This record gives sequence, C-alpha cells and structure tokens, in this order.
Amino acid sequence: MDNELTTFHAGDTIVAANAGWTFSGKTVAAFDTHAPKSIPLYHEGHDLIVKLSDFFLSDDSVCYEIGCSTAELTKQLAINCQNKDVEIIGIDREADMISAAKEKCREYPQVSFIHDDILDIDLKKSDLIILYYTLQFIKPKVRQLVVDKIYNALNWGGALIMFEKVRANDARFQDIATSLYTEFKLAQGFTAGEILAKSRSLKGVLEPFSTTGNKDLLTRAGFVDILSVMKYVCFEGFLAIK
Repeated sequence: MDNELTTFHAGDTIVAANAGWTFSGKTVAAFDTHAPKSIPLYHEGHDLIVKLSDFFLSDDSVCYEIGCSTAELTKQLAINCQNKDVEIIGIDREADMISAAKEKCREYPQVSFIHDDILDIDLKKSDLIILYYTLQFIKPKVRQLVVDKIYNALNWGGALIMFEKVRANDARFQDIATSLYTEFKLAQGFTAGEILAKSRSLKGVLEPFSTTGNKDLLTRAGFVDILSVMKYVCFEGFLAIK
C-alpha cells in the first residue's frame, strides 16, 4: 500500500501513521509548540508543579521526571532549585527526546538524564517524582508496576505529582468532554483533518483511565493521601503523598 495513504498530517509538521503515534523523529522538533496546543493549561500545569515542588525538595533531595520529553519542565524545576542542593533526573525512552533535553539543560549541572524504560531502572530514594502526561502512554498491563515502583522509591513524606488525560465516568459526560476538547483544539488552529489524524494515530498508544481508575492505581500502590490539584474537563493533575 502507498505510504501516503497510511500517514496523516497531525499538525505542526508532525506526520503520524494510523495507530502509530511516536515521540521520536520530527515530533521532537515540534513538541514544544504542539504540546501546549494539544493540552489545556499545559504551561499552567508546569507552573503549578514548580510551586508544589517547594514543599518537597530541599538540600540533598532527589527529584525524577519520568517521561521528560524535551525537558521544559525539568529545566523550570532546575531554575527554581538553583539555591538548593537538589539532584534532578529526567528519564525518557526516546533517544531523540533525551538529546533535545540534554541540549536544553546544558547550563544546569544539577540535571542529568537517563535514556531507558522506567521499569528497567533502579530509582534512587526520592522526595519528588513527576509524571506529566506520561502514564497514559504506558501499556495498561504494566501501569500498576510503574506506580508501585514509584511508591517504593519515594521517601516517607515524598510525593508523586501525576497529570493525566482522564476518561469521564459515563457515556454522556464522555461525549461532552470529547466535544469540548475538539472545540479547544480547533481554537488552537488545528484543522478538522489534523484533529482526526491525531486521534487515529493515538489508537492503542494513548489509553486514558478515569479519575477513579487513576486513584485506584495510587491506592493499590500504597498511597493514602491523594488530592486533585488541577482539572480541566478531561485533563487532571493529582498529588499523592507517601
């Protein structure tokens, strides 16, 4: 089959295949433009996480960002912690993202990066671990293993900050959420064709859980203190303290 029939323009120069979204290749160069146009309150979420980090990071703390992509949030954390002896570690499974992340954070010696799968890494004891729209791209069959690993790596009193796209709790609310999200993307300048292409490319790649489903992951891991810190229709941020 002609390759032109199986790939689609998903906006911002990104071309993706049916059920074949990837964070490598051309996606890397477009990521910092594309992500804020695709996720409501994207920059506000970064700002909130940086402010929340003040409650958990102090001298000798370790902080991980899992799924750091181009490290925009990692960089903001580093800037915020310049007067503290904090080790910040970004993790991503995409080599192209890690290359972009290293370039962005080259001026911050307290930041380092690991190119690997989170399940294959031994995490240091940490005071803060961040998943910013990352868990939704991890296969559901191993998602609980990831959250369990994070819980075990946290020091007592440490925190997981997790932002996720979430499914609604019934079909009517899901229809409303989907419609509102489509309106949001149209307002960002995406065409109807680009929105459909992105949706087609994410089949089997992005698998959101509901708010309840995400909280269940956290409680099964051992978290008791869980707070929703940001919510915009089908996008939600959670703070879980060990």
